[in-house]
Amino acid sequence: MNLYPAETVRAQILAVLSAWGMASAKASTTAEVMIETDLAGIDSHGISMLPGYQRLIDLGKLDIRADPVVSRESAATAVVDGGNNLGHATMVAAMELACSKARETGVGVVTVRRSHHFGAAGYYSKLAADAGLVGLLTSTTRTKAVVPTRSSRPLLGTNPLAFAAPSSNPDAPFVLDMSTSTVAVNKVKVYDYLGQPLPAGWVLDGAGEPVTDPGTAYSLLRSEAGGGLSPLGGSESLSSHKGYGLAVMVQILAGALAGATFAPLKDASDDDNIGHFCLAIDPGFFGEPEDFSASVSQILDTLRAEPPASPDRPVLVAGDNERRVRAERLEIGIPVSAALIEQLGGICAKTGAAFLL
Repeated sequence: MNLYPAETVRAQILAVLSAWGMASAKASTTAEVMIETDLAGIDSHGISMLPGYQRLIDLGKLDIRADPVVSRESAATAVVDGGNNLGHATMVAAMELACSKARETGVGVVTVRRSHHFGAAGYYSKLAADAGLVGLLTSTTRTKAVVPTRSSRPLLGTNPLAFAAPSSNPDAPFVLDMSTSTVAVNKVKVYDYLGQPLPAGWVLDGAGEPVTDPGTAYSLLRSEAGGGLSPLGGSESLSSHKGYGLAVMVQILAGALAGATFAPLKDASDDDNIGHFCLAIDPGFFGEPEDFSASVSQILDTLRAEPPASPDRPVLVAGDNERRVRAERLEIGIPVSAALIEQLGGICAKTGAAFLL
């Protein structure tokens, strides 16, 4: 693994986005989301996504120059058409719109259709928390990767959800970011880049048996034929039906409500039509905002103060580890694998973008 300063990684992302033809403002926002994702240690959703985006452009699945459009709106709600562009800048605008409506009415709900991959969901829920609001976000995905409990083939996406709430410490909100599968597809991709065996139970074959070889597992996921990721829980005996149920809930909010596609019903020639759902709540409509953030802090501090089972592994809450990793990577740099560097070099040679790594 090679370590690069965050600004170098940001510049590389910007160089590729610009070479693809993305407008300057959207490219800047997209690069910001991606670099913050890498700084938080979510290596599967940052710069490592560029090769996948290149493939989508080559397939004609991405319109990198499209602008999002508000197609329907009320005082508390809105529908955004993403135009089949990447979802990063679209989702920043959608969550900011939800937050604006929440300040006026107490709640803001914005759905997005015809969008695409947007990186880590927690970035957008945190936008609400940074504004003193509660944020909830869900998203569908373009691929069938998750095997429903008792099924032998994938039908659902990893269908992430994210929730964030402000605390009395503005630098330490509660930020939960999770897939409804045991792990994300791109996490398997990272293990494949690194040549590391997968934990048993992340990926199952068509007979329900664990696949631990990362290359075999990633090929299986890309084929969407048989087997796939397990729902959160891993197995029925460990309550995978709960992760399965959450995935369906996400599909209803970000798919059915938003007017997006359910992957098993999509033809190969169809747009991917990924959907998102944003909810922002203003605590000030329910009481004093300071009382709410103090109550959140009380909850989080009580959990952190709990004596750990192992002295070297303190009790954490969602968001703590990402903040720790961010501080560390700002100091030492962002790790990028040799395999990814080689792929990025190929993209730069193909598009004429400057190769900076």
